[in-house]
Amino acid sequence: MHARAVAATTTALLGTAALLLPSSDVRAADDGERPTVIAHRGASAYAPENTLAAVDTAARLGIHWVENDVQRTKDGKLVVIHDDSLQRTTDVEQVFPSRAPWKVKDFTAAEIARLDAGSWFGPSYAGTRVPTLEQYVHRVDRNHQNLLLEIKNPTLYPGIEQQTLKVLSNEGWLDSGHLASRLIVQSFSADSVRTVHQLKPGVKTGLLGTPSAAELPALAQFTDQINPSHTTITTGYVATVHAFDGAHGKPLEVFAWTVNSAETARQVVGYGADGLISNKPDVVRDATGGS
Repeated sequence: MHARAVAATTTALLGTAALLLPSSDVRAADDGERPTVIAHRGASAYAPENTLAAVDTAARLGIHWVENDVQRTKDGKLVVIHDDSLQRTTDVEQVFPSRAPWKVKDFTAAEIARLDAGSWFGPSYAGTRVPTLEQYVHRVDRNHQNLLLEIKNPTLYPGIEQQTLKVLSNEGWLDSGHLASRLIVQSFSADSVRTVHQLKPGVKTGLLGTPSAAELPALAQFTDQINPSHTTITTGYVATVHAFDGAHGKPLEVFAWTVNSAETARQVVGYGADGLISNKPDVVRDATGGS
């Protein structure tokens, strides 16, 4: 265990509970650090989430990182969608009215490709489709953007980690350039993050959620980031996370979600967060000087 980790463990034992309590202790965000700004599901306040339109909107706003969600179809294709059901963000009820509860895993990729994934957001997006992972990463690459990819509901899709890595490899996303600075794979499942690390140790990984300080030594063996809801962190918690070296020998990072206002962005940067995941990434960037 690294020296910082030893110190962090001591801190954790003395004050884990206190670190997780809400706090008004916000340090000044004037130390020259520029947080990474990530467009949540693309620029999802301005275009339908997890679509190519949302990726392009983020690019037009000058946002270099986009986040997405990956799930698997009945015939084994990976598609980019947040919910395990198609109901909220497509017209699946109209197209396939007899197939409730309209789970992603119960539809083929061809069936999902027929769905309108934009009209729910606004009429100007009518006809927008649910992209495949291949289509999504191709667009991100074309826009010279970077990708924070979330593996959703991995227990529903055994082997999705290996399949995701295969698609990324086939699309050129596991070369040295992408691995160095353009790709992070995250999940709420520690087992899924561990599996990604074991299958492809060069991939930078993130664990979503707010694990206790006592859990961090084990998690740091296979992850590079702890990515919590901004409502669950304090200055002390972020400092404790930073005290551990992650899987690639650098201090664990904190990317907080979902930060949508200038006031909240400044507060979370004050806590010491390294990244801000936002539906309104332009607002967050302008408030914090992020990149």
